[in-house]
Amino acid sequence: MDIRLKNVCFVLPTYNEAANIETTISNIYRIGNTLNKYKIFILVVDDNSPDGTQKVVKRLIKEYKNLEMITGHKQGLGNAYKRGFEFALTHLKADIVFQMDSDGQHDARLIPKFLDYIEKGFDLIIGSRFVQGGSTPDFSLWRKFLSKLGNLLVRYVGGVSSIKDCTSGYRCIKADFLKRENIRSLSTTGYSFQSALLCELNAQGAKTVEIPIIFNQRVSGASKLSLKDQIEFLLNIPRLGFRNYQDFIRYSLVGCSGVFINMGIYFLLTRYVGLSQYLSPIISIECAVLSNFFLNNFWTFQGRNLKESLIMKMIKFHSIAGLSGLTNYVIFLSLLVGFSTNDLIANLIGIAVGAVLNYLINSNWTWRKFDQS
Repeated sequence: MDIRLKNVCFVLPTYNEAANIETTISNIYRIGNTLNKYKIFILVVDDNSPDGTQKVVKRLIKEYKNLEMITGHKQGLGNAYKRGFEFALTHLKADIVFQMDSDGQHDARLIPKFLDYIEKGFDLIIGSRFVQGGSTPDFSLWRKFLSKLGNLLVRYVGGVSSIKDCTSGYRCIKADFLKRENIRSLSTTGYSFQSALLCELNAQGAKTVEIPIIFNQRVSGASKLSLKDQIEFLLNIPRLGFRNYQDFIRYSLVGCSGVFINMGIYFLLTRYVGLSQYLSPIISIECAVLSNFFLNNFWTFQGRNLKESLIMKMIKFHSIAGLSGLTNYVIFLSLLVGFSTNDLIANLIGIAVGAVLNYLINSNWTWRKFDQS
């Protein structure tokens, strides 16, 4: 019985890499040929390099099996990756996608280690310069400072504080996560694409691990990081924060709708149906819980935690909502019976306290980004 090999595609964006691309490709295939469970593809995404990069790759295509190239106008690293991912997923049927620099600064000998973590159940493996064992020996003090500062901004504004290296260009990603995300919709086109993609994968719940890498010195040529890329990176930082802010606004709006549903149903049950003041809050609370769950699942946090079934997520949500709902009910009864508070006011106070408890637990457990292992 034949076992289907997993398709692993290395996406290599290039611009003026004629002096480096052959070594990078040969190193990947040298390691890839030792991996019996995988079928190795390399996709070069060239932005019409004027130095003859395409000529080198066309010659190599005749020598290596499963080496592909697509070309286009120079529109930034992010756009190159968008085109490359789309081609890898639709034409090469990739199961696993690598991001890797084409200039030789990423060590191909680490490829088996990346894939080992895929086999262990991780969805995103990051080659990290900033975890123990990683380093940037050839960075100047100024570049080290800028790199660390940029990472700090992405980590804490973008909501990925557990990740040490948010701008690494050496990554291994399960293709399923790229299929879920509309890559073309990411607004970044340059180097800031790396941090934007990380935040989106994080929002999708990708199980992530960082492995140490030594970021080697470029063999030939100069860095392509331009002033325009640096400006785009800074402008993208508020966007990352605004995306999280939008989630908070949506969560708050859903919570407000739950208040109206709770109060409205309670009012109808007590004033028109004739149910008692002791039974009506139980029904109105449950109706609000169900409404909040479906709105949060299909609107606020759409696309997150896709691995779990709707029923399982509903059970988890109810376990927290049950605690906050119980708090709501106890406060309601305490105010109604113990302090003779108006029943509508007592219910509103109970809702407010329960809502705060619900948010604190949900934001730190139910919808936390992902577990960093």
